[in-house]
Amino acid sequence: MNTPTPAANPANHARQLLKELQEKFPVFRDCLPLAIGVDRQLLARLPTVDRKVLRIALGLHTHSTRYLKAMGKATRRVDLDGQPGEEIPETHRSHAAELLAERLRKQAEQRRMQREEEARARQHAEKLDRLVEKFARNR
Repeated sequence: MNTPTPAANPANHARQLLKELQEKFPVFRDCLPLAIGVDRQLLARLPTVDRKVLRIALGLHTHSTRYLKAMGKATRRVDLDGQPGEEIPETHRSHAAELLAERLRKQAEQRRMQREEEARARQHAEKLDRLVEKFARNR
């Protein structure tokens, strides 16, 4: 695995590391609920991985919409090899559902605000067009 080293922007390296993890471990590609302590498993298997970059990559993965959806439905976590692990407590499932619902609410609010802004821009353009037409007739 060509593991990135930290630099000025560790988030870019984390994204690259996450792509590599998805290629190497199906549990990442399939967004299965990861076992607690998967970071230690990864560090044991990939000792050259920078801990900070790994933490960021895991955060990106576990906060993705796809992962949160999987967490909300799953009953068991899995290790790196896909073997069933501990049960997922209801508090973890409900937390994932709450994060997902909040994200979807914010996205809906952003879309609503964008539509309103586009409507205001159209109204402004129409008003300018009417003014141009009015003054063009008076010439």
